[in-house]
Amino acid sequence: MAYGRFIGYVRVSTDRQGKSGLGIEAQRNAISDYLSGGKWELISEYTEIESGKRSDRQELQKAFKHCQMTGATLIIAKLDRLSRDAHFIGSVMKSGIEFVACDIPEANKFTIHIFAAMAEHEREMISQRTKAALQAAKARGTALGNPDNLNGEAAVKGRALGVQARQTKANAFSKAVAPLIEELAQQGMSLNGIAREFNARNILTARGKVGAWTPTAVRNALGRVASLGPSRRS
Repeated sequence: MAYGRFIGYVRVSTDRQGKSGLGIEAQRNAISDYLSGGKWELISEYTEIESGKRSDRQELQKAFKHCQMTGATLIIAKLDRLSRDAHFIGSVMKSGIEFVACDIPEANKFTIHIFAAMAEHEREMISQRTKAALQAAKARGTALGNPDNLNGEAAVKGRALGVQARQTKANAFSKAVAPLIEELAQQGMSLNGIAREFNARNILTARGKVGAWTPTAVRNALGRVASLGPSRRS
């Protein structure tokens, strides 16, 4: 159940979506479902039609200021409605503004940072994979626009980029959790103890699951960071 005061923020990327209400009502419903029960007050709601790539969105800035003035918590339907940029989300957390994403309500500030970093890497890899596949198809004289035509060299390259994207995502996740693993290890915790502690803190696994940490997963995270070498850990 939700308690306290909240300020809602909903966003769509295009004017067409904004006029049709496509996506906005779904976000409002998600917020309403989250707030169902408990003792809460939705002070205000800010609606924006703007790309999530922009960090200077006017309505979002208004929502931030309103939260700062009232001490209310910003509530969003999905984390990507706030941003898909890990640096931007990190700056919001450092500002002291509290926020909750209805799609991952159990996440804390630490896990949100991990989730944002993973989402950002995934977004970048998807973009690179799509561009490379389209360029390869165009070079072969394939007519673009039909996914059935994306085969041969383009498909091979697309699969290779897919593997690269998964590796990059796993590396980013491991680098994010490694400091906490090392901190707990220095306190004398075993791999099994660290896994239990992560599950108790609701820290997401690499696949975004809660309560699924195992000693093997903890060891693998440390091993992946060690394999990157000093120059790639930062």
